[in-house]
Parts: sequence; structure tokens; C-alpha cells
Amino acid sequence: MAGLSPGRALLLAAGAWTAIGLGAAWLPGLLQAWQATGVVLAGLAGADLWLLLATPVPRIERRVAGILPQGVWCDLDLTLVNAASRRLRLDLHDLHPPDAETSGLPARLDLTAADRARLSYRLRAPSRGLRHFAGCELRLHSPLGLWGRRRRTGPAQAVRIYPNFAEIGHWTLLAASDHLAGLGVRRQRRRGIGAEFHQLREYRRGDSLRQIDWKATSRMRKPIAREYQDERDQRLVFLLDCGRRMRHCDRAGHSHLDEALNALLLLAYVAVRQGDAVGLLAYGGGERWLPPRRAPDTVQRLLRNLFDLQPSLAAADPLAAAQTLLQRQPRRALVVLLTNSRDEDQPELLRAVSVLRRKHLVLVANLREAALDAALADPVHTQADALRFHAIHGYLEARTRQHERLKHLGCRVLDLRPDQLPAALVNAYGSIKRSAML
Repeated sequence: MAGLSPGRALLLAAGAWTAIGLGAAWLPGLLQAWQATGVVLAGLAGADLWLLLATPVPRIERRVAGILPQGVWCDLDLTLVNAASRRLRLDLHDLHPPDAETSGLPARLDLTAADRARLSYRLRAPSRGLRHFAGCELRLHSPLGLWGRRRRTGPAQAVRIYPNFAEIGHWTLLAASDHLAGLGVRRQRRRGIGAEFHQLREYRRGDSLRQIDWKATSRMRKPIAREYQDERDQRLVFLLDCGRRMRHCDRAGHSHLDEALNALLLLAYVAVRQGDAVGLLAYGGGERWLPPRRAPDTVQRLLRNLFDLQPSLAAADPLAAAQTLLQRQPRRALVVLLTNSRDEDQPELLRAVSVLRRKHLVLVANLREAALDAALADPVHTQADALRFHAIHGYLEARTRQHERLKHLGCRVLDLRPDQLPAALVNAYGSIKRSAML
């Protein structure tokens, strides 16, 4: 029968019975003892097996959230109900997603008749995407421990692994409470009057004379200034590179694409609060298109559509993506291109920006590996250290020259490590909004 195996006690008893049989070859007086022992052992093994086969499999229920955060230890509960009329011993292993880490499995349980028990364990999923629980694996022990039977039971279940809620929640909480300086976001004074009129208020020291409303001043007989707010109802579109360059990891279990998604979600949250529409085009192996939309659930919409997006092994083509975006988004927008480019990628990136600049304002956020900065900070002791230092310095200088060419095309460029991306993106977005460049 499938899944049936002898237990350790039965193997030891069979070994002892065999030893008696070997002894009976030299001592005929042991023959009757050997035969009697065999009859007893066979009877016990048969009865124990029958009881095991007649034992109903416990009912199992799993309690787990339908959405789990990436890289965070989460608690899961398994509830077992013993439907048998006798005590039941078993070993249990939950068939969790293969790439997940667990703590508290496998477990051994001892259930009395008609008993209910709960098992808690912890699980951590290292990567985003859709993951499956295939049920539970049980090894049921017979009453005498002579047999064991493997059974698969319990519910199959799917969960979605989202980007880490805690990090995004911290950022959005800072944004919601106007404490974005907590992550390095700067508040700058608005230059000029390139924004929408908001209200009239009393003149304050530091206001520009151009803000004074002279009609209201003469009416109220005190200085009255116009107050402006950043323009609303604009469009922000992310152009997200999902090619092989974005597979690089600076933090364990977090690719550059993971870091870019976290920063993207933060900026999307800030833009929605500013009244702007947010959309996205992913390219380079994970093609997704979400037209710009202005709605309170925009961040949730992005999460639902991007949680399983993974970097591919393909070489991303920013020029083709730019041409696609130009067709799908003809109205002017701020296009934020999130990528990790090298020297050989620059010609295509330059052409892509040239295409986008025909209708859109472009911001390029080009990620670089943190290992480059770390290597430059290391002390130089040997000739090999010196050669490495100068090679990296030369590479970064060439990278800077390429970025200057992008700036000459009229786009903004951010050259940064992934950990610097969230604050830098929000700062750049705020600067663009205040300058009324859209």
C-alpha cells in the first residue's frame, strides 16, 4: 500500500526474531521459541497494521493571510481535528512554497481521541509573486508503533507575496503626515507663479511682491497675497526596466527591481495625494501596461498588477519601450524611467530619451551597484587595490559623461544607489511640480 512503511520497533523486533532463527541452526532447542516468537510478532504486526489502516486521517485547516510581505517572518496556524476514537501520534510537515524559509517544522503531535490541536509556525518568503501551499504531509503512527503511514491531506492554498508593507507603510505614513524629511525629502520654496491659484490670505514676510492682490488689498485695507498650490490633474507614467540588469542584488533577497518597485509605490502614493494620474509601462521581459488613472486605490492597483513582476534574463530595449509608450500615452506626462544601464546600453537609452522628449518630460533614474561606492571607499594597500580603484573611477567618470549627454537632451538624470532612490524620486517629482515644467 502506498505510503506504508515499517516502524523502528518492528524492524528491531524482526532483527531479534532473525537472530533467534540463526541461533536455532546451532541450538535446536531454540526452534520452538523462534516459531512462537514469529507467530506472536506476525499477529501483533497484523493487528497493529489493521488498526492503522482503519484510522481516519485528521482534518486539517490552515489559517494564513492571502497576502504576505516579502522577506518578513509571518505566523501561520494549522488546526488538526482527530476524528479517531483512539489516541493518535503523528509527524506533520506543511507543504509550503519551496523557496520559503520556515521555523517550527516538521512537528510531532500527540492527539487524544476526538481532540483538537493547533500548531503555529513561522514562514518567510524571500521573493514576490504567487506562491502555493500544496497541502500537508502526515506520517501516522500505529498504536504499537510498528507501522507508519504517509498521507497527504489538508487544503491547497495560494498566497500572494507583495513588496514589504512595513517599508512602504513607513514611507507613506511620513508622506501622509508631511514628515517626508524623515527619509530625506526636502521642501523647497516655489519659484515663479507657475502653479494654480489656491486662495487669498494675509501677506506674510518673505512673500513675493508679485503675490500681492492689489484689489483685495485696497478693499481690506491691509496687504493681501495670493496663495498658489502645485498644479493638479497631471500625469505621471513609470517606464520600468525588467531586464537582466535589474536582477542585481545589493541586499540579500532584494533585486534592483524590488528596490525600484518600492520607490515607485512611494512616488505613486505621493502623486495621487497631489491629484495626479499615475500609470506604468514595464518592459524587458515583464511587459505590463497600466494607463494613467486618478483614483484613491491607485497604489493598490499597482500592487495587484506588479506583485509578481520579476526581472528576466532578456536584454531590455528602452527604444522599443519608448516608442510603445508614445503610442499609448499621447498626452504630455512626466515619464520616470527606472533602469540600470551600462556603457553598452547608453546608445539605446539616448535614442529612447530623444523619442520620449517629443511629447513628454523625462526623468531617468539610473541605478548603480552599491559595490562600486564601497570599493572606492576601501583603503588602497596593494597594486591590485590601486588598479581596481582607478578602473572603477574611470568607469564612473564615463558613466557621468553619458549622463551629461542625457541632460543635454533636456531630461533630468538621477545616478544613485537603490537605497537612495525613494527620497531622490520624491524630491525630483516635487521640484518638477513646483517649477511647473509640466
